[in-house]
Amino acid sequence: MDTTLNRGAIAGALMALFFVPVSPAAAAEHQITIAGMKFIPASVALKAGDVVVWKNDDMFRHTATARGGSFDVDLPPKAEKRVKITAAGAVDYYCRFHPAMKGKLEVEP
Repeated sequence: MDTTLNRGAIAGALMALFFVPVSPAAAAEHQITIAGMKFIPASVALKAGDVVVWKNDDMFRHTATARGGSFDVDLPPKAEKRVKITAAGAVDYYCRFHPAMKGKLEVEP
């Protein structure tokens, strides 16, 4: 029996066990819908790197505008846009056209 072949196969198997490439976790998506002149849900918990999908189901144009300026999404009626949230912390946002429309993102690191 040729032990060289067996040792090579064993070495290859061990290498595969210890050197498996690790891919980063995919970003989660969180949908916030605008309907009836409000953000639904009004508060969302997510992690830095996640994506918020803003969807305007209203017949009016709206924005999702961060109070700190980290994002400003313009949403015509029936539009949908994605924003990657990169920084941790609480982010209050509102609609520039309808300031009574408010929401909050709680972003964990």
